[in-house]
Amino acid sequence: MALWAGSQLSALTPLHAWWLTLAAFFLLTLMLQLLPPDLFPSSAFFQDLIRFGKTKLEASVRPAICRSFDVPKRYFSHFYVVSVLWNGFLLWCLTQSLFLGAPFPNWLHTVLRILGAAHFQEGELALSAFLVLVFLWLHSWRRLFECLYVSVFSNAVIHAVQYCFGHVYYIFVGITVLSQVPMDGRHGVVIHCKHQIPFGDWFEYVSSPNYLAELMIYISMAVTFGFHNFTWWLVVTYVFFSQALSALLSHRFYKSKFVSYPKHRKAFLPFLF
Repeated sequence: MALWAGSQLSALTPLHAWWLTLAAFFLLTLMLQLLPPDLFPSSAFFQDLIRFGKTKLEASVRPAICRSFDVPKRYFSHFYVVSVLWNGFLLWCLTQSLFLGAPFPNWLHTVLRILGAAHFQEGELALSAFLVLVFLWLHSWRRLFECLYVSVFSNAVIHAVQYCFGHVYYIFVGITVLSQVPMDGRHGVVIHCKHQIPFGDWFEYVSSPNYLAELMIYISMAVTFGFHNFTWWLVVTYVFFSQALSALLSHRFYKSKFVSYPKHRKAFLPFLF
């Protein structure tokens, strides 16, 4: 396993570097959040950059310059609109290539080659990429449906950088899937917007089962690719640390708001963290 990882690291592509950088950033951010506040006093701008929704500090204690970068959290739906359109386009291109023998558009082929697309001949990997891209596209449709018809958004906000990153993220996820293909040469009444302690099912074990489920979705995609697909495991590593950070911030929010919050409940991983 160590030899395999070493050989993969020695052949890093720009795509590998992208996911490694993201994973390292969120790992460092997570570790900083676990340090005692008096040991590492964090800046208001940094906290504003990593927090969103309910975990953001109250507007009254946030500097005006931070509030100027606020974007409504309901704009989350924009991410999934982009993902449905972009990854739907990539799925269409891959379908044309796999079943009709049509080549990718020249500009897409160039982008994939620059980012370090696969240059090996494993026929079954193309089908795996097709299945993962289908899963990703359906997942984006599900999240878009939830944003439009299920989620109840209050006046919560996200940072403008987070808003831009969300678009870039879903574009790169689709490109990452496609790079694994072997290449030649709301309807409803809002009762209230208060937060309450959720109970039942996964909530008995973790504060944010939605983040845990997100991780499991990406792990299932990794299994579809095969356990030795280095590129996708980099994506999973990034997802793990980013979701762990969000889960930790949510966990601390609930514990600060509710004195009776269940003490046995973990933030992200049942019984562990």
